[in-house]
Amino acid sequence: MEAKAIAKGVRIAPRKARLVIDLIRGKNVEEADIILSNINKEAARIIKKVLTSATANAENNLNLDKTNLYVKEAYVNEGQTLKRIKFGSRGRIDPIKKRTSHITIVVSDKK
Repeated sequence: MEAKAIAKGVRIAPRKARLVIDLIRGKNVEEADIILSNINKEAARIIKKVLTSATANAENNLNLDKTNLYVKEAYVNEGQTLKRIKFGSRGRIDPIKKRTSHITIVVSDKK
């Protein structure tokens, strides 16, 4: 059985979030939680929330035991890009792209 949690439109660049999410893919949920607690990055805090939500979905909706769960899938997709401008020298405008992410985590029991 699988449980899933998705956070959409998170204001962090996908490239930065992928660095953190690669560390927990395939790990036990408790081990992944410890890893995310000890990483000093903003993405780790956001990904930990999504992992907690996926674990809660598995426990409450599917009656699975937290000790048997592992991270089956974990990926970050690109969301909408907010386009802003910054005024440059000599009357030019420089684009600023504020990127967002869609973070998905799927947990499953070990069967």
